[in-house]
Parts: sequence; C-alpha cells; structure tokens
Amino acid sequence: MSRLKAGLRRRAATPNARAFLWGLASALALPPVHLLPVLLFSIPAFLRLIGEARSLKQLAIIAWLFGFGLNLAGLYWITEPILTEVDTFWWLVPFADPLLAFAVAFYSIIPATAAYYTKPGLGRLLVFAGAWVVSDLIRQFAFSGFPWNLWGTDWAVPGAFGDVFIQLASLIGVHGMTLATILLAGMPLLGKRGLAAGIVALTAWGGFGLMHLSTPVAPTGVTLALIQPDFPVPGSFERSALLARWQRLESMSAAALHAGANAVIWPEAASPRLLQSDAGARAQLAAVTGTAPILAGSIRMGGPDDYRNSLVVTEGPGPAVGYYDKWKLVPFGEYTPAWIPVKITPGGGFMAGTGPVTLHIPGLPPVGPLICYEAIFTGQIVDEADRPAWLVNVTDDAWFGDSAGPRQHFADARLRAVEEGLPLARDANSGISAMIDSYGRVTASLGLNRDGVLVAALPGALPPTIYARFGLKIPAIMSILLIIIGLLSAGVRPSRSLNKH
Repeated sequence: MSRLKAGLRRRAATPNARAFLWGLASALALPPVHLLPVLLFSIPAFLRLIGEARSLKQLAIIAWLFGFGLNLAGLYWITEPILTEVDTFWWLVPFADPLLAFAVAFYSIIPATAAYYTKPGLGRLLVFAGAWVVSDLIRQFAFSGFPWNLWGTDWAVPGAFGDVFIQLASLIGVHGMTLATILLAGMPLLGKRGLAAGIVALTAWGGFGLMHLSTPVAPTGVTLALIQPDFPVPGSFERSALLARWQRLESMSAAALHAGANAVIWPEAASPRLLQSDAGARAQLAAVTGTAPILAGSIRMGGPDDYRNSLVVTEGPGPAVGYYDKWKLVPFGEYTPAWIPVKITPGGGFMAGTGPVTLHIPGLPPVGPLICYEAIFTGQIVDEADRPAWLVNVTDDAWFGDSAGPRQHFADARLRAVEEGLPLARDANSGISAMIDSYGRVTASLGLNRDGVLVAALPGALPPTIYARFGLKIPAIMSILLIIIGLLSAGVRPSRSLNKH
C-alpha cells in the first residue's frame, strides 16, 4: 500500500498531472462557483509549467491537459440532454463531456506556445494573455463557433459585486475582460511590484464600474410578461399533451395581461402549433389575449422540409406581424454537420436564418431577438444598421437540468446587456427567466425548475457603448498590441532551448 501511495504521489507531481489538475481547479472560477482567487494560483502555475517544458511535444501535452481539465469540469453538464433520451443515446453518456473537452482543449496550445517562445517575466505574461484571447476569438468563429466559458464571464457574480465589475464589458467586451483577468491573475509572478500593480488595477476596475453605474436608467413605460411554463423535455407529441401545453400557454398569457403586461413572451419552441402559418391557432390565442403582442418561441416553416427555430410575433387573429429565425444553430443538437454521415444525438434538423435582425412591433420599442445560445456570441447579436432598443433572449435550458449549464448561459446574457448598453428580457422554459437592465443588473427573475409568470417593467437603453460601436475589433487590437509589446520588451527565447521532440 505504501508503494502504491508513493507511486501515486510521484505521478501527481509530474508536469502532465499538474497541468491537468490546475486546469480542473481553474474551472472553479467559472459560473456558478465564481471562485476567482483560484486563478491567482492556477494561471501562474500553468505559466511555470510552460516555461519548464523541454520539448515541443511536452509543451503541447501540458497545454492540452490544462485545457482538457478546464473544459472537462466546466462543461460537465453537456451530458444532461443525452440523459433525456438515454434509451437511445446511452452509449454517448460517458463520452460526450470528454469528447467536447478533448476538442476545445487544443485551443490552449496556441497561447502556451506563444508564451514559451517569450522570455520569462512581464513580457511572457503579456504575450500569454494576448494569445489566449486570440485563441478565444478563433474559438468564437471556427467550426460554427463555441465561445462558452470565457474567463471574462467569471466576473458575472450574482449581486452587487458582479454588477460593479462587469461594467468593464461596456468598454472592452467579455474578451477584453478575459485579457484583464489573465493579467491580474499573473501578477504574482512579478513579485511585490506585480502584486501592488494588480491591486491598483483591480481598484481602478471597481472604480470604473461604480462610476459607470452612477447614471440612472430611464423607464420605458412598457411592461413585459415572461412566461416560464417549465414544460418537461423532451415533451410528448400525443395530441392530448400538445393540447394541454397550448391551453397552459393561453391561460398563463391571459393572466399576464390581466396583471398589466403590455406584451407577452413565450420561451424557445414553446408553442406546439405553427403560429405563423396556423390561422386557427392565432384566432384561438386572440380570443384570450386580444390584440396584445405575443412574442412566441415557435417552429416556423420556410418551405417544404425547411424547419426554422423562430420567434414569431402575433397581434390578434391576423397574419403574424414579424418573425426571426435563429441563425446560430447548435451543432449535433439542431443540425448535424455535413461531414457526419449519420445522426448521432437527439435534436431536430433546422435551417439557419440570415443573421441578427431588429423587429419593429407596434406598441413596443424595436427589439433584437436572440434564441438560445446565440446569447453567447459577443459582438454578433445586434443588427448594426438598425440598432434595437432592447434585446429578448428566448431559450429552453430545461435540457440541462439543475446544472451549471443554465447558470453559465445566464451569466453570458447579463454580459451581452452590458456590452450593448441594452436591457435584455430573458425567457427560459424552466428558468432562469429575468429582466436585465442595460447595466446587466437583474431587476426581476424566476429561478430554475419552477413555473410562473414574471411581469416586469422594461428598463430603458443607454447610448451605444464603446464596445457596441467597435465590437470585436477592440479585444482583437488589444490582444495583438499586448503580444507585440510583450515580444519587444522581453525578447524571443532562443529556439535551441526547446527540442522539437
């Protein structure tokens, strides 16, 4: 037994094991745990491991293992949708999370390699931070994009602390906040001066947040109702079940309007009927809701075999007054990539929309819709030619149960409100539904795994933020500048110090 313990201790002390364990630990900083101080240990430890690598192969393995640990823990909830159809997809349960983490982990090799070829010190930290964000930007666009669990989301802590520190997103977005997070976390590597600089920077960050929050948000005079029916997933397609679902939405909508709402929002794909093409459904709905605007998550037919995950807007029994088709579809969940010959996971086959749009609905300010995980795509959520006055995010996070997934998704939604300076109404089938003001503050909410109607005032918009005007150009330029400054200040490490295998 003593030999076994000694062997395990030796293995845990290897660079590969330490990289994996520090990656696991880093996930504690992500929502919903938000244990930010862990990064003060994990990021410096990762940089030390990078500097100690003796070959390109070892460097790549260390970097990949850190990313694998980070994403294995941070994305554990990805198995939840498979469990809803476990009789069919049981074989995927042990592989879903490791396979996704396996793929995403490769992005960690980019900043690790850039950091290794930079001499130790401040320059290496600057290069590492810049290259990490470049890697995140690539991740946002490559293979349809998956910018989930960016380190900048760590600051979206529920409550006053998070409200203050997420204001920086109005200037530099979540990618810029990731940059700032890495720089702060790496300061212990620079000794007492580094720690002092970190404290000053963190104080300035908080000071900016407080100053930014000092301007009040004007009211709009509009009251919205967010319907949270908490329908089970996957739902039954029996006629009686679909009828009960429809009647439930009707009764909840009528109650919301009776409570003083000007408009009603249904979550993603909530309607069991095709509202855009089903005149009978619109007439039945109008019988209980009158001509009030209903922004309904509904499947829409764009043509034969052309199914769209949409937001359909009705006002009475007449034709729909507008619609929006989701354009960022979930790979494997909403479509199967062309290079996969067979369908291997639950979910429908949908066609993508054309991109962000602004809907002009009589009686409401112009609105920019987001469906499901479109809310994670910073800088890509607003029609720049027709800026909306508010955002609506309809989603169905019931697929992910009572896990970190819905909470991570919610943290992203708060940051989008700050970045754009726009209020965001978030309607989720099983929660978290909330009204979020243009500073990312939650003014009203309904928690996970409960049903109810949230009636809340729509806050006003702020003038376009700096990030809203320039978007992803800001973190991209910041990252490139940091890499250049880091290389110029520290110099490049001699290539002979690293073997190629």
